Amino acid sequence: MENNIESHKEDPHKGAKPIEHDYSAHENDPGPSPEAVNEDDKDGAGKAMKWIIPIVIILLFIIYWIMF
Repeated sequence: MENNIESHKEDPHKGAKPIEHDYSAHENDPGPSPEAVNEDDKDGAGKAMKWIIPIVIILLFIIYWIMF
């Protein structure tokens, strides 16, 4: 069994914390930063992965075919 410490509890009926604008006033329990909430994902990994995954699958198939 795991030793779970119950010090952190979240209420599922309570909404998310608002974006933090004054960190020094809420140092003990800050909300998320604006950068974390509004981060752009214009150059994500999806473009690279749609080319890398088929190439890796083909290479693995070729290696399998050569070995057997």
